[in-house]
Amino acid sequence: MEFIEILKVIFLGIVEGITEWLPISSTGHMLLVDEFLKLNMTEEFKEMFFVVIQLGAIFAVVLLFWNKMFPFQFKDKTKPVVNTKIISLWFKVVVACIPGAVVTLLFDDYIEAHLHTPIVIAATLIIYGIAFIWIENWNKKRTPKVNHLPEVTYKIALIIGLFQVLSIIPGTSRSGSTIIGALLIGVSRVVAAEFTFFLAVPVMFGYSALKFLKFGLNFSGAELMTLGIGMAVAFLVSVVVIKFLMSYIKKHDFKVFGWYRIVLGIVVLLYFGFF
Repeated sequence: MEFIEILKVIFLGIVEGITEWLPISSTGHMLLVDEFLKLNMTEEFKEMFFVVIQLGAIFAVVLLFWNKMFPFQFKDKTKPVVNTKIISLWFKVVVACIPGAVVTLLFDDYIEAHLHTPIVIAATLIIYGIAFIWIENWNKKRTPKVNHLPEVTYKIALIIGLFQVLSIIPGTSRSGSTIIGALLIGVSRVVAAEFTFFLAVPVMFGYSALKFLKFGLNFSGAELMTLGIGMAVAFLVSVVVIKFLMSYIKKHDFKVFGWYRIVLGIVVLLYFGFF
């Protein structure tokens, strides 16, 4: 594997680690970067890579939120203590995953064939950027109804899951769509982000498994190295970004990400409109 290709993979891993948890669309950024910094790989591999690299980011959230995500605690060597609140939360996560799983199985191939374009990405970046700004301005006059994860009900989980369906369109952002849905129904920013983290784990493991099966398991040495480096870099960068995000949203709103999406979307439209 050439050194220049390794540098490309490292850069893509950095982009993934930054954009996976910020509501600015990791897939959209990865597809846009590929327009300018193309990996020397087959289109079939890149289609799989842009999804599976996100597992590195998922491992980061599992590491950082292990105590909140793992329901079994071993206070001595023989008797595990079961946290029923965490188990209940995982059932709610499963409910939230159902709409997205159904839509992905039905329409994933069509979306990839027709909507993975710079213009679509630019449009969704702008639309949801405006949505973030509008919702945050609207929220100034509201008090969150849900301020702790255990307060998330099955109904709230399902509504957030329905909003996650929107993220199948590139440029939308999985975290962005779920956070927008959560904010609209009165969930606090911190809980919205934390529930998004929970939701990402089964979603991305399932989506990655689907891509693995579609691609097959006959990887070349260069392909395995590309996956390994990309996931490792995404993991390390995600650890830093997740810590930053959780600290940031305790004192600030999401409007800065909305403005970023709008500016990036306009730049993309201008570039692909004139070049």
